[in-house]
Amino acid sequence: MSLVLTNARILTMDAGLSEYANGWIAIEGDTIQALGEGTPPQGGETLDMGGDLVMPGMVNSHCHMTMTLFRGLGEDVDDRLFRYVLPLERECVTPRTVAAGSSLAALEMIRGGVTTVADMYYFETEVGRVIERSGMRGVVGQTLADFAAPDHKTFDEGFALTQELAEMFAGHPRVTASIAPHAPYSTDVPVMARIAHWSHDHPDVPVQIHMAEMVSENKWAEKSYGMRPVQVVDKAGLLKPGLIAAHCLFVSDADMDRMAEADVRVAHNARSNAKAGRGIAPVEAMRARGIPVGIATDGPMSGNTLDLFSQFAPVSMFQKLLGNSRKPMPACEAVRMATLEAARVLGMDQRIGSLEPGKQADLIRISLDDPRLLPVYDIYATLVFAAMPGDVRDVMVAGRWLMRDREVQTLEAPKVVADALQIAGEFNARIVEIDRRKA
Repeated sequence: MSLVLTNARILTMDAGLSEYANGWIAIEGDTIQALGEGTPPQGGETLDMGGDLVMPGMVNSHCHMTMTLFRGLGEDVDDRLFRYVLPLERECVTPRTVAAGSSLAALEMIRGGVTTVADMYYFETEVGRVIERSGMRGVVGQTLADFAAPDHKTFDEGFALTQELAEMFAGHPRVTASIAPHAPYSTDVPVMARIAHWSHDHPDVPVQIHMAEMVSENKWAEKSYGMRPVQVVDKAGLLKPGLIAAHCLFVSDADMDRMAEADVRVAHNARSNAKAGRGIAPVEAMRARGIPVGIATDGPMSGNTLDLFSQFAPVSMFQKLLGNSRKPMPACEAVRMATLEAARVLGMDQRIGSLEPGKQADLIRISLDDPRLLPVYDIYATLVFAAMPGDVRDVMVAGRWLMRDREVQTLEAPKVVADALQIAGEFNARIVEIDRRKA
């Protein structure tokens, strides 16, 4: 079935940042056939975009979707991870929990113009099913760790879950299975080496990892190996082409040189890193070396929101602070990091991330009518510093509308919210019990 979107202000986000002030996009099935200005092609259905902005769907390159259920929990408690989060994960995180939390996350992301997400958590077959049902595109990473995970007690069990995940979504057009060692300190070199070997035998399954995220991780690497975290990952053979490394706050010049040489990709979580007081990643220095860096939200326990609009300003402003100037991280580069560059981080830039003939029809429509957005001198600056999720009107993935006129078509919003709040009530009862015992 063919569809032509007309009367649109188009940001293609292609390599040359091509724009069309009054353009059209011709879509056939799940693919963009053509786009341009002037007289649109005839035939098929035509939809007038009313002069609204049409751009690629945004890509969230690192997330823990289920953790919507932990959003705002114990914000001012120093030891909330050990006091609340880990006990709740051990005792309360089940396939039902994961399905509910991931559904809430998918609803939030669709409404905020995110069409692709890279997730890592537990019971990832459930996350994959949610992404499949929602119509989104996603990388679903089975987390492996040496602490008490909700879905595996040994690494052998974790590998079995990963194998099941890979088989379930093999060849799926929108859901990609991934293996996700939690971090160097929570897997260690022997397990990372085993993952590197497994990955070699499963080249279609990307690897995700938290890397160089915390001062304590640096201390662990120094004490255990006399190295930095990036060097430890390299020692294990896991610093390899396509590795999706989240955070990368504490990386030296030598680390970045080696990451560039190894073709590592980075998921940058500016908001959650700042909220935890951890620091600012050297994004400009990494990108200058050719390392692709995508914008990410991290989990909603860490960064609270899953919309990329909330990430844009911190991503840009923190690099300006590092450079003591307005010049670093121009607004257009921040938007690139949420679209084509983030798609490259996930190894999907040949299919998504920009509006070009032959690519998947993953796109969003943004209204520019709100007084908060006017006047528009620089559309990229408007998106980065003024736009909000509520400005997104329509969302399409693979030629299918996931949202029209702010109404999500693929998920039952009232049920999604009710399911999440029911589990939050169960969490809250457990929190009261924990506090009573600790008092």
